[in-house]
Amino acid sequence: MAVNGRMIVDAQAHLWKAESPDWPWVPGRKPQLPEPFTIEKLIPMMDEAGVDRLVIVPPSWPGDRNDYALEAVKRHPNRFAVMGRIALEKPEESKAKLPAWKQQPGMLGVRLTFQGNMTPLLTEGHADWIWPELEKYSLPLMFFAPGNIPKFAPIAERHPGLQMIIDHMSLNQEIAKEGKIKEAIDEVVKLAKYPNVSVKISSAPTYSFEPYPWRDMTEHLKRCFDAFGPRRSYWGTDITNAFSKSTYRQHITHFTEELPFLSEDDKDWVMGKAIMATLNWK
Repeated sequence: MAVNGRMIVDAQAHLWKAESPDWPWVPGRKPQLPEPFTIEKLIPMMDEAGVDRLVIVPPSWPGDRNDYALEAVKRHPNRFAVMGRIALEKPEESKAKLPAWKQQPGMLGVRLTFQGNMTPLLTEGHADWIWPELEKYSLPLMFFAPGNIPKFAPIAERHPGLQMIIDHMSLNQEIAKEGKIKEAIDEVVKLAKYPNVSVKISSAPTYSFEPYPWRDMTEHLKRCFDAFGPRRSYWGTDITNAFSKSTYRQHITHFTEELPFLSEDDKDWVMGKAIMATLNWK
């Protein structure tokens, strides 16, 4: 499906089924959409937009489970891979899972979220056990920690063998609404000096106050790209957060047609080659 030989790989999307007795949601957590976003919905969208592959990041509302994401890999092994959730607050139980983590077909690493009531897992030290374990087993990490990026500098320094991927330029809607995107990016680009840190320059429409092509985000995308370069910057959609502002295809053309700072070679890396290399996705 690659267009003009360019592999298009979405670095993040969530998938989830309807809540049921055997698939309950965490009380108080709400999905990004009122309806489930299933494998059956996503595959035709990928085909229509021209997306070859996609990294599934299981959402938080069903809890720390990865079974539906792994089902997607089983059904479409050439299209999906998974960055799985793990229970940080259960260190012994979770630590025992990591040696065989990559033996789960399609599982490439771990994704951690530090936002809202999950922030203390980072700020109070409850996550400290996992950094050396991920490094030990060569498990890449995607992390979402808006407002807490400085805390990852010492982690990157102490664990140079740990591949660390900053999600969505460490932005959330609160940061955007408060007009603090520039300040957030200031902290993100400081981590570019660590060769084991990279960034998803993803979910741009979510934080934009303009229609396509979201030109108020261009400066922020360019700052991240200039700091990290084409092999440590990844396109991605987080598509379920952006349906009200964009089509799937617009996410692609935003990068391939509307960002003048990207050369054609840069686009090859940012749109797919880089994330596949970092995650060792064959």
